Amino acid sequence: MTPLRTLSLSELSIEDEGSFRHVGIYRELKQAMLARGMRFLIPNEGSGVESYESVLLLNLAFWSPDEAAEVLVDDRLTADQLAHNAWHRLAHVALGEHARTAEGLLLAECVASAFDVYAVGRLVGHAVESDFLETQVPAMRDAAEAAGLSQAGFEALLGRMVENPERAFEDLRQLLFDTTSALVAAPTVERAAEILAANSKHPMAPLLHHYELPTWVLYARAYGTSQGPCEAVRAIDRELRAAVDPIAWLETHWIG
Repeated sequence: MTPLRTLSLSELSIEDEGSFRHVGIYRELKQAMLARGMRFLIPNEGSGVESYESVLLLNLAFWSPDEAAEVLVDDRLTADQLAHNAWHRLAHVALGEHARTAEGLLLAECVASAFDVYAVGRLVGHAVESDFLETQVPAMRDAAEAAGLSQAGFEALLGRMVENPERAFEDLRQLLFDTTSALVAAPTVERAAEILAANSKHPMAPLLHHYELPTWVLYARAYGTSQGPCEAVRAIDRELRAAVDPIAWLETHWIG
């Protein structure tokens, strides 16, 4: 018996989906993944890899954009996990052969991760009970506090997400992409420090270390088929920067 077995999206129990009815594009993401046959891996009982730590290692060190979406501890998936995995898959389809370049890997991760602030902005004030908000907002607050942002400053940042979720998404996506793509190319620790310092004044900078940037950079350096700038990726980056509504752009070009 192999340590892992495969389940389709339709075989999983999706948690917190009710609160995501306020995120209209979620339904399209789910349908797109059902149509594309998204697969997940689950440890078999007695395999020795059932622990959260083992699953985390497999996901962080061995994930591939053209294989299973994610290794799960069991047959449960949260709605925000579904959306995150969906953006990765859609990026892989949109980028084709360029999806495995360092910048292709990073663009996919930046879109998938920045979608968190879009979802927060859409859910605050609408979803009375949301596991996503109960976990993500405190985690974002902790990251912002560690970055030196006051409680009032975080409330203002949260208000920014609620007032314009699309803009918050794109601001964070740009920051994440600019920072990580530059870090991948940084030849020395001094240059890496300069990159972090240069981005520290960005409005979304207090959330920068809410995300697993060391893992992203190391993964892109280890697995990226090309470490240099990728024009196909940069073209999409420019389109998103220029879009009045970047979520609508992704809906049209990646989902539609």
